[in-house]
Amino acid sequence: MEQKEYFSSRWALLLAALGMAIGTGNIWRFPRIVAQNGGAVFLIPWVIFLFLWSIPLLITELSIGKSTRLGPVGAFGKLIGKKYCWMGGFVGFCTMAIMFYYSVVMGWCVKYFFAAIAGDLNNINGLEFWNKFSAGQFQPILFHFIAISIGAIILFKGVVKGLERANKILIPSLVALIIIGALRALTLDGAASGLNFLFNPEWKQLLNHQVWLNALTQSAWSTGAGWGLLLTYGVYMKKREDIVLNSFITGFGNNSASLLVGIMIFPAVFALAPQMNVVAEEIISEVGPANTGMAFIWIPVLFSKFSGGQFFTAIFFLALSFAALSSLLAMIEMVTRILMDIGLSRQKSIVMVWFTGFLLGIPSAISLSFFGNQDWAWGIGLMVSGFLFASAVKIYGAKNFREKIINQLGNDINIGKWYEIVIKYIIPIEFAVLIIWWFWQSISWSKNWWNPFDTYSLGTCLFQWLIVIIVFLIFNKKIYRKIFRTDN
Repeated sequence: MEQKEYFSSRWALLLAALGMAIGTGNIWRFPRIVAQNGGAVFLIPWVIFLFLWSIPLLITELSIGKSTRLGPVGAFGKLIGKKYCWMGGFVGFCTMAIMFYYSVVMGWCVKYFFAAIAGDLNNINGLEFWNKFSAGQFQPILFHFIAISIGAIILFKGVVKGLERANKILIPSLVALIIIGALRALTLDGAASGLNFLFNPEWKQLLNHQVWLNALTQSAWSTGAGWGLLLTYGVYMKKREDIVLNSFITGFGNNSASLLVGIMIFPAVFALAPQMNVVAEEIISEVGPANTGMAFIWIPVLFSKFSGGQFFTAIFFLALSFAALSSLLAMIEMVTRILMDIGLSRQKSIVMVWFTGFLLGIPSAISLSFFGNQDWAWGIGLMVSGFLFASAVKIYGAKNFREKIINQLGNDINIGKWYEIVIKYIIPIEFAVLIIWWFWQSISWSKNWWNPFDTYSLGTCLFQWLIVIIVFLIFNKKIYRKIFRTDN
């Protein structure tokens, strides 16, 4: 199928890429992970892994998408041969599974934004409000439906008419909202303590292996490296559009957004926590139901303690909603692209993704246990996806990939040989260490680590991954024939 739709400009591509990367992981996950892993010292390995995992994989994805003009499933088959479609299938399914419950998270954000506007979050008990909302099945399903519907409607008309126009509003607005929140937080008495926690490292913590491992995890999840999302956007790049510089800007833009969020959250929490006789570090690092602690339980309570609190609570949840939507759009478009590759029209594909996304997101909307299981299994699965991208480059030939696919006409800068070293050696080592560590954690956390039906276990990850891999292996040839319209 001939590619007929392209991003209208580099600016449009960058906004889409930044929207893909900057999501709820920057706002409700980053502060918590920083607090749990030594504060400022966490930022050092976090930046290192930007170069040793995330940016190389972003470059890989964008190059494959631009070169093959296919979604993840077809892209792997076209790049390294028909027997490898299953690898792209795993990447695509992993991100699609995340999309099902990510839409639920966006629904939470929208609910809290409207609640903030109405004043329902003023002087509340954060945990009671959350429990009342999440316990009622109707509202979580309703707001999940609203979230997935907004995404489907925006993308129904395509990348240029839908995605581009949405991101031109979402991303500048998101950045502006975060900056406003950061400036307000810095004016609070006691804000300096939060900045000190964020930027004054305790150097001995660098010897803690968990700080390094969590830094790699956060970098990979937050930038979207290995998700197949930037690959999808690469399909819509113009022939002479830059690969390397755009990937670097995406990575740096994502990390800059995270730091801005940190400047907004940490000073506010450290300034306001003493008024409530609680420890700031405990607020930030608290996980809460379905990892909701800081964002959905404490922020409404904290912000209500200063003048204009209702306004800034609304700003926070509007920013969180925008961040969730920009990432959800990328997920919906990736699944849509896969369906378009097998011959469906955009409109039919979007309707299928909308209906399936809503239906299969309902279990996560009504059960936090199911939500946690899917987040556990497919969140860790993203590490496998990143490894599969590195493996694809190695199978193709890292040197050939760099010289023939990455370093093309139109690049402002070309990538050096360091890329080959990272892809061939460093990323596989990182993957092995990370997976072993996660498995060890799973075993130590649960006596039922082997149980595939336990919410958080090694068994549930392996069970779900193997089912997906086996299914795609069985139908590998059929999928290839469908995408490439061949009998071979």
